[in-house]
Amino acid sequence: MDSLVGTAPISQSRMPERAPVRASIGRPDVPGAREVPRTTAMRPPALLPQQREELFSVLVVDDQPLLREAIVGRLRTMGAGTVYEAASMAEARAQARATGPCGLAVLDLGLPDGNGLELVAELRSMGWKRLVVLASSNDAYAVRSAFKAGAQAYLLKSATGAVVTDGAKHVLGGGVYADPTLAPMLVTGAKVPGSDNTPRDLSAREVEVLQLVADGQSNKEIGEAMSLSPLTVKSHLARIGHKLGTGDRAHMVALTMRAGVVH
Repeated sequence: MDSLVGTAPISQSRMPERAPVRASIGRPDVPGAREVPRTTAMRPPALLPQQREELFSVLVVDDQPLLREAIVGRLRTMGAGTVYEAASMAEARAQARATGPCGLAVLDLGLPDGNGLELVAELRSMGWKRLVVLASSNDAYAVRSAFKAGAQAYLLKSATGAVVTDGAKHVLGGGVYADPTLAPMLVTGAKVPGSDNTPRDLSAREVEVLQLVADGQSNKEIGEAMSLSPLTVKSHLARIGHKLGTGDRAHMVALTMRAGVVH
């Protein structure tokens, strides 16, 4: 919050009047010695302007200036310090090469010069770890494609400022996030033939865990990515193994890849 320095006087209790305390330079008994008032006090530290702490840097890519400005303003209130902006894939690529990975990237998927999913995958390969995508589509395939490309959050362009803030916070904390209006569509999960070829229902959460397993991540890394404890991740895998009829991680991944659920 911006400091409100100087908006109101500091109240002091009434003290008995005393003669001014003065210090003489030189001998005090010498007539005419110069006297310096000792009434000057340092300004209380609490009233000094505080330098704003920068918590993260960010790249915002969107071809709509007003929307880009609104997102930047929202992120600055969250602690974004250095902010880079781009209106196209070409500008975003140039900026990414010049700056290296930022703490966060917010990317529009509907850019005028290409598919935003390609940019997500490129930034991911360049070491960008926290990617939030903005899109107009609430299609299940589009959402899953964004996450498979490397995004950690999928937000609709119609999202409120509070949703944008919530999504950014989840991603900055190492988690994943989807626009709340997408929940009914995402909870459908997927059907995967088990080791006996019988279709088994996997929840969206279980599919997400398996995708991270397919990416070669350990239980600890999966937990960090999903804001779960390693023990909870282990429980998810045990439940998935029971459904698919195998406790082998490689076999579970192979079954879900064959079904086209993970890549």
